[in-house]
Amino acid sequence: MTKKALMVGINDYKSINDLSGCINDVTNMRSILTTYLGFTNKDIRVLTDRRATKANIMTRLGWLTKNAKAGDYLVFHYSGHGSQIRDRDGDELSDNMDELICPYDMDWDGTFITDDDLNKTFKALPAGVLLEVFLDACHSGTGLREAGLGRPVELGPKNASMPRFLSPPMDIVCRHEGEEDTLKPKRGFQSPKRSTVHHILWAGCRDNQTSADASISGTYNGAFTYYFCKHMRDAGGNVSRSELLTRVRSSLRHEGYDQVPQLECEATVRAAKAFSIQTKTKK
Repeated sequence: MTKKALMVGINDYKSINDLSGCINDVTNMRSILTTYLGFTNKDIRVLTDRRATKANIMTRLGWLTKNAKAGDYLVFHYSGHGSQIRDRDGDELSDNMDELICPYDMDWDGTFITDDDLNKTFKALPAGVLLEVFLDACHSGTGLREAGLGRPVELGPKNASMPRFLSPPMDIVCRHEGEEDTLKPKRGFQSPKRSTVHHILWAGCRDNQTSADASISGTYNGAFTYYFCKHMRDAGGNVSRSELLTRVRSSLRHEGYDQVPQLECEATVRAAKAFSIQTKTKK
């Protein structure tokens, strides 16, 4: 079995508001992979800050999926700004929105990575490849403020915390003004194209919430990634996905965060040990 992981964390953006906890998210999750899951340095590629351009991320996604075969295990972790934009190409007729993650060189003229881009890459994986995706970012702009210009109530009572959401500029918003009631809400990076049960998605929050970039125990982290890794360590890596989700949600709620992490996968995979897949016992 081949193991590969691509980890992207961006604090220092080229032209948009910076964040603080995304590099710590990468090092934290990387430690989980190497400590509990048998990943080695050669199995993991890391892109941070100015190296995490759209071109570099897409190239590394190509590395992640290249020559994948049944039984392989792939991990993609992204921590940074997320947003949502009205579909320009007419290919999202069911929901009319594209979810996107923001690379270092993010701009609104196409230098972003949409759910379509990710689905195009991942849907080509052969059956039997286990893909686990972690997105510690915001996926919806409904009722949210621009990153860095105000602190929404969803972030709870913590000091020094900001949402990982980037609001589209006014010219993008105005293109579809008045059409809001015709749009159907879309869950972050969930698509019918993602058909195989071996594709697992962890999202740091619901589609109408913010993911917090927060000061926790004296250091900045993504609140979701921090508590995900904490509970993995507390359990010694021996915990089911469903139980891990329950524990992470409980910690976030206890600490005053309103974000509710989401797990999208098939029921047997949800019940399996984290970072594994349930298999039928041969008779």
